[in-house]
Amino acid sequence: MLDENHSDEIANFESTVDKSIPGTASTPEDEPWFGNHVQPGSFVNTELLITETYSSRSVSVPIQVRRGIEPGPTLFVCAALHGDEINGTGAIRTLLGDANWTLRRGTLLLIPILNVLGFERHSRYLPDRRDLNRCFPGSDSGSMASRMARVIFDALVRRCDYGIDLHTAAVRRTNFPNVRADIRKPECMRIAKAFGSGIILAGSGPQGSFRREATRAGCPTIVVEGGEVWKVEPSVAECMTRGVLNVLKELEMIDGKPEVPENQAMIKQTKWIRAERGGFVAMHVAPGDIVVKGQPIATNSSLLSEDQNRLVAPFTGIVIGMSTLPAVQPGEPIVHLGRLPNPKSAKRHESQVECDDVQRTAHEHLATGIQVTEAFDIEF
Repeated sequence: MLDENHSDEIANFESTVDKSIPGTASTPEDEPWFGNHVQPGSFVNTELLITETYSSRSVSVPIQVRRGIEPGPTLFVCAALHGDEINGTGAIRTLLGDANWTLRRGTLLLIPILNVLGFERHSRYLPDRRDLNRCFPGSDSGSMASRMARVIFDALVRRCDYGIDLHTAAVRRTNFPNVRADIRKPECMRIAKAFGSGIILAGSGPQGSFRREATRAGCPTIVVEGGEVWKVEPSVAECMTRGVLNVLKELEMIDGKPEVPENQAMIKQTKWIRAERGGFVAMHVAPGDIVVKGQPIATNSSLLSEDQNRLVAPFTGIVIGMSTLPAVQPGEPIVHLGRLPNPKSAKRHESQVECDDVQRTAHEHLATGIQVTEAFDIEF
């Protein structure tokens, strides 16, 4: 159970500390994290206590805290804020097990699962059906979701200089890897470009979302979207892993220079193309594809391929995401397009994807999850 005498820092109740750390008393070089003193050049596997279950058992979030030898910024990297979105979990677990990089400066918090209760139920939501990613910065006296949000916000955001929040598309959808950031904030733009996904969507995020409220509180935070729920897709996880390492390099927390595409598409307007008729959809595009204005993107018809209805691109752009469910009703979203300024910028983006092994692999892989057919001429 939660102890009323917990410190404001929310102490952990179990941890594994680097055995080379002598003693438990704090020194001037120590940093206190969740009841542990973390020395430069060491790491701690620990837990953040966030709530209780119906049976009064404590619920905690597993966190690894790493410190470099030299002082520097503090960065958190989290996944599964929506409990069924675990591509980012796979990426963080890859980083945890990779001995080929060393934190030189600053402090890094790696959080594979932030919404533990949703994760254990394979659900986007908490048991009370609330979306944790609409409850920040939270409240000490609100709903369960709001209280959890408050604990997370105070324990992580208040102590960090930057944040990366890893997501996937919602259920029955998939996304081509992209970064979402408030580009009006220079430090958000800095880490968004450094991440190197090739696509940056401009926006501050929904009201109450983690990255919006963290950025408002002075911790520039970006969201990365890629792939679909309930999976760790290798090509998407690789995009995320490379991106996190790129940001660490940009912040000079690890050695090396970011591996960033020469040209990254800046998207300031997106639009969901929705079904006009009910029926079965034949897709003519895949995630990450470039489309030009007027290009067919999907055709839906009856189950016997009658009464066909063609959907076309309203502008030149990139397929940011799309439905993975071919059966639709009128008004349901089918393809999510990001607008590009002109066909020249579309060609430039297409060329840079081909030159980037990580993006190209993701493009090829995600296309295999969608049945893409040629758009034949039809009579209306």
